[in-house]
Amino acid sequence: MQDRAKQYSNIKYTLEITGIIYTLIIIALFLKSGLSQGLVLALSKSALNFLALPLYLLIISLGYYLLAFPLNFYQSYILEHKFSLTTQALADWFKDQLKSGVISYLIRLILVAAFYLVLKYNPETWWLAISIFWIFFSIVLAKLLPVVFIPLFFKYKKLSDEVLRERIIRLAEKMKVKVLDCFEIDLSKKTLKGNAAFVGIGNTRRVILADTLKDKYSYDEIEVILAHEFSHYQLKHLLKLVLVNSIITLVVFYLIFRTNVYILNLFGLSSLNDLAALPVILIYFIAFGIITQPLEAFISRSFERSADSVALETTGLKDAFISTMDKLSQQNLADRNPHPLIKFFFFDHPPIDERIRMAKSL
Repeated sequence: MQDRAKQYSNIKYTLEITGIIYTLIIIALFLKSGLSQGLVLALSKSALNFLALPLYLLIISLGYYLLAFPLNFYQSYILEHKFSLTTQALADWFKDQLKSGVISYLIRLILVAAFYLVLKYNPETWWLAISIFWIFFSIVLAKLLPVVFIPLFFKYKKLSDEVLRERIIRLAEKMKVKVLDCFEIDLSKKTLKGNAAFVGIGNTRRVILADTLKDKYSYDEIEVILAHEFSHYQLKHLLKLVLVNSIITLVVFYLIFRTNVYILNLFGLSSLNDLAALPVILIYFIAFGIITQPLEAFISRSFERSADSVALETTGLKDAFISTMDKLSQQNLADRNPHPLIKFFFFDHPPIDERIRMAKSL
């Protein structure tokens, strides 16, 4: 099983690295060839000039999707079927792609429109204003996630197992966590991997159990999983991650503010106000994401270790925690003991074997 998990993980991370490099090459060629400037010019000369921004964004989004389709299709459909991690039909996969594409486009359109509006009226402090807007918008999306976005992809209903529901509510009360209610989703229609989450903000905060986990794990195992999720809230990890991501957003936009002239010159562009320069912003975020990924992964692993410790201290369910880790590693084909470099760059959770060793040491 571990050989199979290693193989799956190696392919997955190779595809991720390939995807990043491929994306940067496509963006650079799009800018360097003059296609970006040509597209903006064509839109500005047409009768649809007032729709230049949404049309430009739509065209480049569709163009990129088509160019990246072979990689995306292999990574999210063929690979998952090859390793028996999904039974999703091809037609349903395309429906999900369409829905996620529309949602992604609308979110990008709001962010990009805000960027150019702020840039126009705040030429000196735009980087600060747009950072604040993007941060605020990400918080709004987190609040809407369980009530708007998740129901678009899954059948959503209250947890039918009343005994399990009461046990979860008691655990939340014990850990002083406010939960609206407990829900279950039909994750098995898309993947056979196990998952559970504590999502939402304020009056949208709720527990979500996937059927792939609810139907295959004992009450003790589910309790220790959710104790881990509640620990993140108790330890204010979400707030800390928002702070980290906010700092990263501020730094990236400030770097763009200070250095954009040099990067724009490389592609024959003169100003960020030019719609044709939009892909340059993406280059900054991808490049900075590569640089900061190990740091973000390190912070996340630290948070996960803390959540594991609190969950075990709260529940005392050491054996259930260990059996849960074993089950998840098999169900999700997790690499239990990755190469240090893979762990350094990609693992936002401690490897399974490391988590089990920690539990046994308590």
